Amino acid sequence: MDINIFNFELPEELIAQYPLSHRDECKLLSINKKEKTYKDETFKDIVKYFKKGDVLVRNNTKVIPARLYGIKLETNAHVEVLLLKNIKQDIWECLCGNSKVIKVGTKISFGNGLLLGECIERKDEGIRLIKFSYDGIFLEILEQIGLMPLPPYIKKQVENNNDYQTIYAKVSGSAAAPTAGFHFTEELLDKLKEIGVEIIDITLNIGLGTFRPVKVSDTKDHIMHKEEYEISKNAAERLNLAKKEGRRIIAVGTTSVRSLEANFTKYGIFTPTREETDIFIYPGYKWKVVDCLITNFHLPKSTLLMLVSSFIGDIDYTLSCYKHAVEQRYRFFSFGDAMFIYE
Repeated sequence: MDINIFNFELPEELIAQYPLSHRDECKLLSINKKEKTYKDETFKDIVKYFKKGDVLVRNNTKVIPARLYGIKLETNAHVEVLLLKNIKQDIWECLCGNSKVIKVGTKISFGNGLLLGECIERKDEGIRLIKFSYDGIFLEILEQIGLMPLPPYIKKQVENNNDYQTIYAKVSGSAAAPTAGFHFTEELLDKLKEIGVEIIDITLNIGLGTFRPVKVSDTKDHIMHKEEYEISKNAAERLNLAKKEGRRIIAVGTTSVRSLEANFTKYGIFTPTREETDIFIYPGYKWKVVDCLITNFHLPKSTLLMLVSSFIGDIDYTLSCYKHAVEQRYRFFSFGDAMFIYE
């Protein structure tokens, strides 16, 4: 499948540069994929689409201040490092800017020596394994010297790190936020609970796949990077019961979708696990468990737009929804507006 099929024109001024002060007051495009109709609403209107027994599945990963700026000890050259994944103990897989200067044995000082890193392995595409040494608690040091790993299309750092975090973020380890969850407030979640909606948390730590554009011309040649997800025993049991009873499973964001579909595809039943997935969902995929999807508006020619097109079931109709969003001045990407896709 030619990835140019998934291209669309997006004026740069529609790329949201900051979050709204009231999370649930962003725009919402509600899409009935069966009837091929859509409606312009506000996110807090989404409550009316839920009913008792529905299951809302959300990704409770917590973004760490993963962007570090350091000095190469041998030359005083400036180095940028993005923590992607904790391999073991104090060894991290990192995406490095000006990576050519980072060779095996290169030592880097971060935060005036609060954190020291040494490259122990070189990988392709600017990836390095770095072993860190420090006094104290690693995550506390990151909070002091690290910056939130905002996508490159957001030009200014957030004033408050919590602005790039869902209100239910709990499990630290992600290099990007599951942004579809940004729109939920405590008040909105309370309303869903009052209706009788069951809320289940799973975890997928977002890594390199979020930062890598599709560089091939055909989907069959694209290789998805692996990301670690976890479904607890309690979550698996509740999900299995919901599916057995025919209740709707509503996923908050593409990361929740990938975790749910990968798990059920592999095991044929929701199964407690902590493992990696490289599932790539694009048109032609046979959906197994997700009934409704809450998601933001994604980059042209991205794997996330391919996933949404697959879920809607019609690429042209998906792009017509995007065209409408552009015409109505919706805000796009991480801090942007949302879609609710149902039937």
